[in-house]
Amino acid sequence: MVREITLRQVGGSIGATLPKEMADRLHLAVGDRVLAVETDRGILLSPYDPDVEAGLAIAAHTARKFRNALHELAK
Repeated sequence: MVREITLRQVGGSIGATLPKEMADRLHLAVGDRVLAVETDRGILLSPYDPDVEAGLAIAAHTARKFRNALHELAK
């Protein structure tokens, strides 16, 4: 499902409000944590999972460590 969401000022940050139907379908409630991942196509929000967060940290470290090799492979 694609929905337009308006960003709002929340203190010194910017917040997005999910429609109730979407939050219910994804089993999200007030206070739940989500991961925000920047992609080449935009922002991906997914329910927080410590295993996923650890995997993303490992992938980021590996990408930095092998940056030159990955650049060559991408050619």
